[in-house]
Amino acid sequence: MVNSVLDPVSQRYSFIGSSLATVVYVFLLAPVAVTIPMAFGPTNALEFPPSTYSLDLFRILFTSDSWLLPIYTSLKVAVFSTAAALFVGVPSAYWISRHEFLGKLFILGTLLSPLVIPTIVSGLGIYFYFSYIGIGGTTLSLVLGHLMVTLPFVMLMIIAGVQKLDRNLEFGAELMGASPIHMFLTVVLPQLVPSLISAAFFAFLLSFDEVIISWFLAGSDTVTLPVKMYNDLSWEVSPVIAAVSALLTALSVLACIVTIGLRKSTGEDVS
Repeated sequence: MVNSVLDPVSQRYSFIGSSLATVVYVFLLAPVAVTIPMAFGPTNALEFPPSTYSLDLFRILFTSDSWLLPIYTSLKVAVFSTAAALFVGVPSAYWISRHEFLGKLFILGTLLSPLVIPTIVSGLGIYFYFSYIGIGGTTLSLVLGHLMVTLPFVMLMIIAGVQKLDRNLEFGAELMGASPIHMFLTVVLPQLVPSLISAAFFAFLLSFDEVIISWFLAGSDTVTLPVKMYNDLSWEVSPVIAAVSALLTALSVLACIVTIGLRKSTGEDVS
């Protein structure tokens, strides 16, 4: 009797929750639904819906040095910053997860502090610091600046992955005489492949889309794609921006699909 009374109530709340989730998803996806058709519109204006459809905006994007150079810079910085974040973050996250030591919480809090410090504050600080040491406006400054943004996310994802590992395998490798480094390379890393892939894609996308820190650190020869888009929106509204937005959306979707596919192939829950 009680279950029969509660069942309609639970169904009502389930319907309300599903409806709210649908509204939120529609609200979040609406800009994408508007931008993508505009990317195939005319070259003289941004129109929705477009009066004509063509690939002219993409042709301009991939034949103009003013766009290709920022794309190349963003790709280069994203690749290097992602590699640096993985190189530093993976062993650091593993060590923090597996060991207790004095000042652990302080060190972890310091490494994760960029998550709570406003990006504009961090960008201004590293701008003055890099200018003082003479590397402002260089590719190195962009890579180091993006490393500060991507490293906390990489560490969080690797720490979460390490928590799911079976420590008995690590103990067994050490009992068999494996050194800590050899054990880490042959036992831990293979089990962390799904987390490594997710962290790499996430770090790459964060770096590729970063605009605030890039705006502070970019020089005349190191303008990234988001900075180029921001500058163009500040001075003029170029229809090519719609094509760039569509490409960035496609890149994000592709990264998510690849990550989910690889995690499923390894048997890891992606829910």
